[in-house]
Amino acid sequence: MLKLLLEHDGFQVEAAEDGHKGLEAFRRADFDLALVDIGLPGLDGYQLARQVRQLPGKQRTRLIALTGYGHPSDRQAALEAGFNEHLVKPVKPAELARVLNTAP
Repeated sequence: MLKLLLEHDGFQVEAAEDGHKGLEAFRRADFDLALVDIGLPGLDGYQLARQVRQLPGKQRTRLIALTGYGHPSDRQAALEAGFNEHLVKPVKPAELARVLNTAP
């Protein structure tokens, strides 16, 4: 649903159903911003962020954790893994808009 909403708003979106496919997408293409769930199957969002940050040229990609894990320790773990921001689901539309429209 989020993919459809973002596309409707004019964003170019690529979706991956698990962490391994997400990592493959990062290896293939450059993204300005990525919304990543922490609870991904196979390779979780923390592992994905760490591996993305090791890929050449991917340090500038804005990684946004979009997750149901909302404790302060979850936020800290996301930032330590390489995420730029941590948003808790369900994310408020204004908060999502702020993240999407903030220049890197």
